[in-house]
Amino acid sequence: MRHQTKKKIGKVVTTLAILLLGLLFIAPLLWMIIASLKPETMIFKDMGLAAFLPKDVTLDNYIQILFSDRVNFFHYIWNSLFSVSMIVIFGLIVNSLCAYALVKLKFPGSDLILIVIIALYVVPFESMLIPLYIVVNKFGWINEYPALIVPFIASAFNIFLFRQFFMGIPKELEEAAMLDGANPWQTFWKVIVPNSKPVFATAAILTFVSHWSDFMWPLIVATDESIRTVQVGIQYLFADKNIAYGEIMAALSLTTIPVILIFVFFQRYYVQGITSSGVKG
Repeated sequence: MRHQTKKKIGKVVTTLAILLLGLLFIAPLLWMIIASLKPETMIFKDMGLAAFLPKDVTLDNYIQILFSDRVNFFHYIWNSLFSVSMIVIFGLIVNSLCAYALVKLKFPGSDLILIVIIALYVVPFESMLIPLYIVVNKFGWINEYPALIVPFIASAFNIFLFRQFFMGIPKELEEAAMLDGANPWQTFWKVIVPNSKPVFATAAILTFVSHWSDFMWPLIVATDESIRTVQVGIQYLFADKNIAYGEIMAALSLTTIPVILIFVFFQRYYVQGITSSGVKG
């Protein structure tokens, strides 16, 4: 009985610690959302725990940011959604096919290619920024959607992630497909892909979150307002003489919605994909 009591107390303490840690991590997000619902004069008036209590709730900040003449917020959101969605869609196809070839279609030099891919993963993006800009400029893609999309379709991390998962798929499934007359292309789409939903969801989430919050590259190659992404667009709110922090908080709150939605819809597959890719291979 005493052992069971200690075990229950341990579970309660662990649960409370996790909840406290979770609240600590989510506190900045909660403050941002609550601040976006306050009048401009009230945002920094209350500090401490009082800052997390909504007072004089208003939607004026959201109305201003969505229908203001200063910032074309809807267009910025569309630019980000379109470019990031294209990166995710084409990236899933290209990276999964590359990983499948490295794992299932052994050919001379495949191991060397894998080593190069892993080595590329540790190269910081900042070191490739100038060469990549020169290449994009040569193609005439500055202020064009391809500049935001094409350089990020292939991902060393996603290739490695797919590879680790594909290595855990039983060979018997492929052999059965081959006996039925399926070629490698048919085997990939009809056998490998249906059994790899977790890793596809994981790669999609990680890619979306990474490029949705990207700021440096869009700031360089998307200088025209017609192709400006939402993260760069929000930065221009700080250029005004009178900075409206309420509008900035509202804009930032709106930009978190796509990230939250993609986690909600793919959370189950995400956890399974991370676990499977980490232990297999």
